[in-house]
Amino acid sequence: MRVPKIVVGLLFVLISSCASKKDLVYFQGVDQIEESVNTDYTPVLKADDKLSITIAAMDPIAAIPYNNFEPMLSAMGQSELQSYLIAKNGTIEFPQLGTLQIAGLTRLELIAMLQEKLAPFLVKPMVNVQLLNFTVTVLGEVKKPGAFQVKKERITVLDAIGLAGDLTVHGTRQNVLVIRETETGKVFERIDLTSSELFESPVYYLSQNDVVYIEPNKPKINSSATSATTGVWISVTSLLITILALVIK
Repeated sequence: MRVPKIVVGLLFVLISSCASKKDLVYFQGVDQIEESVNTDYTPVLKADDKLSITIAAMDPIAAIPYNNFEPMLSAMGQSELQSYLIAKNGTIEFPQLGTLQIAGLTRLELIAMLQEKLAPFLVKPMVNVQLLNFTVTVLGEVKKPGAFQVKKERITVLDAIGLAGDLTVHGTRQNVLVIRETETGKVFERIDLTSSELFESPVYYLSQNDVVYIEPNKPKINSSATSATTGVWISVTSLLITILALVIK
């Protein structure tokens, strides 16, 4: 019995459209990495970053002038600490110390710098710095796209994708785009989630305000261009193929 060519063709399309393990499995080849991957990464401060900086000392009264208190009283009758916005030139205006160049420093480096500058004026100055605007955005073919506030010192692209609920079955894992804003402009980096080389990528650790975009795969793109009547035609074609197969038995 000869099978009609149309049946063979449809079967070929069906088989070829199935995703393989190579398309879906993350970190392929990771067991072949001989050396440990470098994890020494800490975000650096940039222009437009928003910081919370609090100063304490053995004498709490002596530390008050070095804190950025709001001039007006709050509704509770208490002064409130204000955040610092890093200017385009990378500086902040710090009480008593004046203009400080801090862009390019890590959070710990800024703490050390402030402790050194405050040491002549305060006994055992204690400095706490928090980055208030550390957010990353994940868009595209993920289950929960959106902007996510980062509560810890650093975050990987895998952490960000995890916050977004992982990729959908329609997400392209081999061509993930990371968009990063730098002092010289936007940087666009592509990473492959199915490759162990991911861990060596310069964008494996994300910076504040990075955007991760997961593009749709070809079946999703093709389906979006399909008209509403295509499903009807597919059903009719399937019915005809079934009838044809029964007739030629």
